[in-house]
Amino acid sequence: MKVVIVNTSDIQGGAAVAANRLCKALLKHGVEAGMLVLNRKSSSSYVSAANGGFIHKKLNFIRFLWERGTIFLCNHFSRKNLFQLSLANTGTDITDHPLIKQADVVHLHWINHGFLSLHDLRKLFSSGKPVVWTLHDLWPLTGICHYPDACTRYQTLCFKCPKQQQPVFPDLAKCVYTRKQKSCISPIQFVGCSRWITEQARQSGLAAAHTFNAIPNPIDSTIFIVKDKKQCRRSLHLPADKRLLLFAAAKVSDERKGVAYLVEACRLLKEQFAGEDQPEILLMGAHTDELVASFPFKVHSLGYLSDTDTIVNVYNSADLFVVPSLEDNLPNTIMEAMACGTPCVGFNTGGIPEMIDHGKNGYVARQKDAADLAKGIRWVLMYPEYQQLRNNSRTKAETCYSEERVSAMYLEIYKKGLE
Repeated sequence: MKVVIVNTSDIQGGAAVAANRLCKALLKHGVEAGMLVLNRKSSSSYVSAANGGFIHKKLNFIRFLWERGTIFLCNHFSRKNLFQLSLANTGTDITDHPLIKQADVVHLHWINHGFLSLHDLRKLFSSGKPVVWTLHDLWPLTGICHYPDACTRYQTLCFKCPKQQQPVFPDLAKCVYTRKQKSCISPIQFVGCSRWITEQARQSGLAAAHTFNAIPNPIDSTIFIVKDKKQCRRSLHLPADKRLLLFAAAKVSDERKGVAYLVEACRLLKEQFAGEDQPEILLMGAHTDELVASFPFKVHSLGYLSDTDTIVNVYNSADLFVVPSLEDNLPNTIMEAMACGTPCVGFNTGGIPEMIDHGKNGYVARQKDAADLAKGIRWVLMYPEYQQLRNNSRTKAETCYSEERVSAMYLEIYKKGLE
């Protein structure tokens, strides 16, 4: 069986990381798999660029600017929500690419930012090949937003998107939603990374005639492993005797990642920890320096890290991983932390409560409740059987997110598409 995994990037962003890991897992288990991407950043032999060369790269950038520019213009020249919306109004036709032509199954992941247009998708669906589409967010089944928040219009007909300034002419959400209805001309096997997003997707007005399954992202538990905490801290020049709280995201200042609630939780914790017992903060991701002054505790700003060994050392250095996201699918960061034996605390939203087993490998706080988030952080740090939390975290990662388990589940989906 030949499978081609299609994603905008091969390593940049959570969807890219998950798609890349799946490709490697499939290869390990005997599947002839490859990745087709717009922006190839790695040198992996199984990754191919949809179009290469200097001119094509410039054209790709122009397509990206064209889409963002359209959103910017229709949003009254406001940058608010600029990257929370996608139009797929321009892209690259990949139907004649050798990987697509040779594939038995086409597996889409995150294809925005100028990779595939709705016209390109329609051509792909018309090719007759089985299409599997993993939902890293809800964009494939909404109008233009990646996460609808409290909006339910996508369940019937998107219009006047709340994430846009009003009035907007034309109504982008309605236009794109209507075009998606016409583009999905053949049944698609949608796969949600979490049960939460799968159920959200099923409610879409675009969901008719399609099938839905929930399969988590995989993680290589031979790379993300439990290591000696003291050695890891020494390698990163971190204090050996402090409690360290880790917060990480591709862009830590992203409002959806909920850092404001973590800051408020830390302010509440400041009153509960006195003197030398005060914890310290680890920040990992882009724009970490912007947040240093916000915290009442000492902050170690690690910036954006791409070296896997260093990232594993960071997870092992932390006593706790905090994920205060306001809406999230199935964060790779949680399974990475758990695989390194680091307990997690997060809000009861999206797929997070599917990953954190409350009171067993971490703490699930009430949504948007900084006080309960602070309570969860303190609960983990002061838990008398802390080592058991670590063991349970590692077990959850090995049991639920193993490459073998996830690749086997996807193979069943592929086989159904070929029947």
